Amino acid sequence: MIKLKKELRKYKHIWPVMYVFIYMPWFIMLEKNISADYPGLHILHCPLDDMIPFCEWFVIPYLLWFLYVPAVFVFLFYHSKNEFYRICAYEFTGMTIALLVCTLYPNGLELRLDNVSRSNILIDLVHFLYDKDTPTNVCPSIHVFATIATHICLVKSPHMKELIPRQTIKHLSLILSVLICLSTMFLKQHSVIDVICGILLATVLYFVVFKWWFRNVDFPAPVVKDPHQHQVLYFLNKRRKK
Repeated sequence: MIKLKKELRKYKHIWPVMYVFIYMPWFIMLEKNISADYPGLHILHCPLDDMIPFCEWFVIPYLLWFLYVPAVFVFLFYHSKNEFYRICAYEFTGMTIALLVCTLYPNGLELRLDNVSRSNILIDLVHFLYDKDTPTNVCPSIHVFATIATHICLVKSPHMKELIPRQTIKHLSLILSVLICLSTMFLKQHSVIDVICGILLATVLYFVVFKWWFRNVDFPAPVVKDPHQHQVLYFLNKRRKK
């Protein structure tokens, strides 16, 4: 019991995740109320959308988003309270702005393909995605915004210095982030307009969060005597030579 209380005190900075109880009801409400036949729905489209072909292979990086973003959250949660607060401030502020935009400016797409001549497991995954995710409330793209914010918070983390393949991780994160952003367009989940707005949102909030809100906050690199015994994710580490 004493050990449990100690652990709870150690990780009491988990409180920002309570934001999920604001985000999810709001998001579900929008998905339920703003449908494709919603009066006053603004259909987003630009000529570039018609030049981008549908490619089911992009469903792989698109779905990897649901692993990538939580993984970075967990990494920062265990290794730095201030970095965890920073990613929460970055991500949750952007998500709130995105939901607010969709509430005040209902928007949607008419880009999805009604039928695809070929059939394979990737096409099945795309159909599953279409069935679960409506073509509304798309701008700015939360998928794109959250991907960029996650990548920035990861590569800016002093804890990356403790990882052996840190450059490899940064490069893989960048490649995955680019593929995820592209996937939103190649799967016809988002218009180029949504993606650009997501990028702009991530860019503006980067300066707000990193250069203003957390400008004077210390993010010291950790001193890990035995990385192999660290709680999580330090399986990538090696012992420091004394």
